[in-house]
Amino acid sequence: MANHAIVIEQTGGPDALVWQEVPISDPGPGEIRIRHHAIGLNFIDTYFRSGLYPATPPFTPGNEGAGEVVAIGEGVKRFATGDRVAYTIGLGGYAEERNLPADRAVAIPDGVSYETAAVAMLKGLTARYLLCQTHELSSRDTALFHAASGGVGLIAGQIARHIGARIIGTASKGKHDLAREHGYDELIDYNNEDFAERVKALTDGALCDVVYDSVGQATLMKSLDCLRPRGLLVSFGQSSGKVDPFDLGLLSQNGSLYVTRPTLYHYIADRSSLEEAAAQMFGWLADGTVTIEIGQRFALKDAAEAHRALEARETVGASVLLPG
Repeated sequence: MANHAIVIEQTGGPDALVWQEVPISDPGPGEIRIRHHAIGLNFIDTYFRSGLYPATPPFTPGNEGAGEVVAIGEGVKRFATGDRVAYTIGLGGYAEERNLPADRAVAIPDGVSYETAAVAMLKGLTARYLLCQTHELSSRDTALFHAASGGVGLIAGQIARHIGARIIGTASKGKHDLAREHGYDELIDYNNEDFAERVKALTDGALCDVVYDSVGQATLMKSLDCLRPRGLLVSFGQSSGKVDPFDLGLLSQNGSLYVTRPTLYHYIADRSSLEEAAAQMFGWLADGTVTIEIGQRFALKDAAEAHRALEARETVGASVLLPG
């Protein structure tokens, strides 16, 4: 069977995503080959496509997926052909089949679909580390989460609800009801409202313990105004553009604030950390603490259309790419 993938020969706009036949080798020692059933679509994919994040062409984008093991390399004991697995790892996901290190994959529990498992990896594990590790939310905390109606945002709202924290979200007006259904206590329309002023009003001037900001350039400086003294700004993305350098003196002037720029892969760098994170996420899915909203499904070969919709803010919740 021929293997097809999205290949980027030269970085640029969505048209840089080209569907073509590509060869695939047998899995090497310690590797497995999987046939994808679902591939997660993420904003980070657009960063690699555009060249904002460096990668040497030609390359295949995509960082999370789920599928069936179809071949195993020498020394692999963890999985067998036919097993259902999911992963989040480096580039190469926009393909019908791919090889990956067996120790970076996890088994998909019974009752969890391929689509849900694919989204649970990068998006779900991101929401988990942000709320449970970068800043360990408690029932005493108030948090602000930008892009509340996105794939990570909807999962984060449910985790916050489970913890008992108060969580305020920003999203366009038409997406507020969905965000409320997924755990948000209050919503701000940041297209038409000054979100810092609204946060101040909603908290009676107490402000937030933590702000989670994946928007970047358009929101980060004003996010600092939403924090109480010694509060934490977690910058974990830049969908509106790269954050400009700023005077660190602003942190002391605003109350000895903290800023961090984390990434998921430092939280799941070793096998035990990956297994612990995945087990907790799949546990939440099993007991109903978290449900994952798949808002859009695109054929893998139509990845360019998916990127256009994502960058135009036309998507709600998570999106998946489907081979075949």
